[in-house]
This record gives sequence, structure tokens and C-alpha cells, in this order.
Amino acid sequence: METTISFASWFATFVNSYLTGKVMDILFAILVLIVGFSLVKVFSKAIQKTKAFERLDSNVKSFFTNFIELLLKAIVVLTAVIIIGVPESSVIAVLGSCGLAIGLALQGGLTNIASGVILMFCKPFHVGDFIISGSVSGTVKDIGIYYTLITTADNQDISVPNSTLTNSMIANLSTEPTRRLDFDFSISYDADIDAARKVILETAQANEMIVKDPAPVVLVAAHGDSAITMKLRVWCDSANYWSVNFDMWENVKKALDEAGIEIPYQYVNVIMKNS
Repeated sequence: METTISFASWFATFVNSYLTGKVMDILFAILVLIVGFSLVKVFSKAIQKTKAFERLDSNVKSFFTNFIELLLKAIVVLTAVIIIGVPESSVIAVLGSCGLAIGLALQGGLTNIASGVILMFCKPFHVGDFIISGSVSGTVKDIGIYYTLITTADNQDISVPNSTLTNSMIANLSTEPTRRLDFDFSISYDADIDAARKVILETAQANEMIVKDPAPVVLVAAHGDSAITMKLRVWCDSANYWSVNFDMWENVKKALDEAGIEIPYQYVNVIMKNS
């Protein structure tokens, strides 16, 4: 009977002095995480509304916002761990001992962070620019700590590692207000070159999206095996690039057909001999 009472007394003391305290610490740590993460979002939005933030470059805005949110969330998590009862010295020791291992394991991630800083300061492109890098092309939507988000022309979001961009050639199609388009049209050797030039040039001049200065020009580019190549060069606003491209391929074909100018194509004569 005394043993039962003694065990019950010990168990009650254990629950009151240890478990209750730990449960409360865990609940408080969870509360800190919930409230902390919410405050991080509020703080981030508040920073984005400041005049100083609005004056920053678009690249810096994107990278800075992502970096601050990640840093503050890490501080919130560390605070919650300490509240649970893990000694600060132990946390620091664990972070120190794991730092090297994490650094080695996340070499690619650290490289991406460094590349993000390079993109932020060197500014090869900005948020909203249309770029081509390797096999990826599209509009830059966000420059993050690890990845740059690009929206393709067919509305797909592609996350490209920052290190891939800094180690690749980047073509920024949004830096200049106008772009040049080159077209190669083939005409028959029997065709009148001057007449063909006139038809192609008039077709280009009739397109309102093509700028007048620099003016369109038509040149004889090459003498091919079965055709003469006429090169058309025009300039247009960057936003109209694809519209002009598709229009000219269609309209020049129609104009040459209407003028009776042949567009030759390769063909093969097969001669069969009786044995």
C-alpha cells in the first residue's frame, strides 16, 4: 500500500514539475512559430511599402525581400528551439558542427545564393524583362535567393538556378526599344530582281508596325543552287517583333504570288532506263 502511494506521489510530482512545464514550453514554442511567421509576413509587406524600398532597383527588391524573409524565419525557429529548453550553447555548438556538413551538402545552394547577389548587382536583366538563356526564354517574374522565376511565352513558370544564369550567355530582348528582323526569300533565277525587290519592299512599307527610320532594305544575299536569296531587313518596336515576323512571312509570299514571281523549291528528276 505504501509502495502504491509512493509511486502515485512520484508520478504526480513528475507530471507537475516536468511534463506540465515541458508541455507548456512546447505549446508556447508553437505559438511563437505561428505568431513569428505571421509577423515576418507583416514586416515584409511593411518594408515593401516604404519609400526607400520603392526607390530600389527591381532586382534588389526581389532578392532583398526573399533574403529578409528567410533570415527572420530562421531567427523565429531558433527562438522556438531555445524556448523548448535546448540550451543556447548546445544550439550554437550544433549549428557550428553542422555548418561545415551543411555547407558541403549545399554547395549548389550556396553557389546559387552567391549568383543571386551577382545578378542583383551586375543587373544583366530586371524583373519584367524578356530574356533568352540556353534553352529557356521568357519574362523574368522574380529573382529569388536560389532561383529566378521565368514565365515562358506559352505561360509556363520555370525556376532556373541562379548559378545557371550567371554561367550562361544571357540575351536580354527588353533593353532596346526596337529590334531588327532579317528575312531570306528565294526567287527563281528567271525572275526580275528589281521587280522582286520592289514587291518585297512595298510589302514591308505597307506594314504599319515596321518603323520608317531605319527604313526597310532589300538586298541580294546569295546565289543558291536553285534560287537567288533576297534578304529583307526591317526594324520594329520590340513589343511588335513576333507580329511583324509572322506577318511578313505570309504577306511577302502572297505578294510574290500575285506578281507572278516564282518561289522555287528543290525537286528531283528520276530517270528510269530499261535494262
